[in-house]
Amino acid sequence: MAETLVSPDAALEAVAIALPVRRTAVALAGKRVGKLDVDPVNGFAAIGGGNLAPPVANAQVSRMIAEIDRTNRLFLSAGHPIAVFLDTHEPGKPEYPYPPHCEAGTGEENLVEELSWLDGAPGVTLMRKDCINGVVGTTDLATGRNRLFDWIAANGIETLVVDGICTDICVLQAVQALLSARNHGMTGPLREIVVYEPGCATYDLPLDTARSLGLPDTAAHPQRVAHHIGLYLMQASGAVIADELILQAP
Repeated sequence: MAETLVSPDAALEAVAIALPVRRTAVALAGKRVGKLDVDPVNGFAAIGGGNLAPPVANAQVSRMIAEIDRTNRLFLSAGHPIAVFLDTHEPGKPEYPYPPHCEAGTGEENLVEELSWLDGAPGVTLMRKDCINGVVGTTDLATGRNRLFDWIAANGIETLVVDGICTDICVLQAVQALLSARNHGMTGPLREIVVYEPGCATYDLPLDTARSLGLPDTAAHPQRVAHHIGLYLMQASGAVIADELILQAP
């Protein structure tokens, strides 16, 4: 039987019908709010920045960077703290199934140029992590203390807004881990996790491209479908998916 390839647009339409995502405007005025940016680094988001970075300009990734920049400036102006995960790996230590990426000393592990102003900015805390799951990656192996949990507690954060890359990988795992940790009583005052969809992105590797590169079919990763599935899974786990953040009272 001849194989029929489904276009990414058709696949997204079918997935969106079967797995709907409800986006909403979220009012943050009057809440104890913090923001977590997941891995807006060169190795994931700069054009040609590494094995896992977009090889050419990508609209979803560009939108993500612009929205992180815009909302971070608003958050800091309002006095809300920001934490930033920076994927940073020990050189030569693999992270299966991905090729080498964001190794310390390569520059891939640093903020993209558009967000480099965050390094050293008052109210911003950079946190390097060495694995997909940033909650695991910010846990001190010697003491068992978690830097992200301590930051949440120190700032009295009740609502945490999360964005970054990749929607269905590092962002997803951070959000699901935080939701479980919250339910287990590990995150202090944290009550609500909001995922800001315009500030999220993932990478694009359609099936035909994967095959042309000699990769297995399981490496296929159509961007918009994967992005939607990541949002759906976070929503299904208890996160709120926001398409707008309202920081000021009406």
